[in-house]
Amino acid sequence: MRLVFDAEACVGHGRCYALAPELFDADDQGHCVVLVEVVDAAQADRARQAVNNCPEEAIRLDP
Repeated sequence: MRLVFDAEACVGHGRCYALAPELFDADDQGHCVVLVEVVDAAQADRARQAVNNCPEEAIRLDP
């Protein structure tokens, strides 16, 4: 699976990097930075949790 991020939709709530710090980080303004684009099976649940908790739907998982 691949994480896809829409930087223009992100306003920096920080839920993604709070829930999955191994997959996401923050830039200087608190907006999401994707650390891992290709998610393996061990990371899939954490990635889904971050995707499902993004208020702006700025991240998604593609097969």
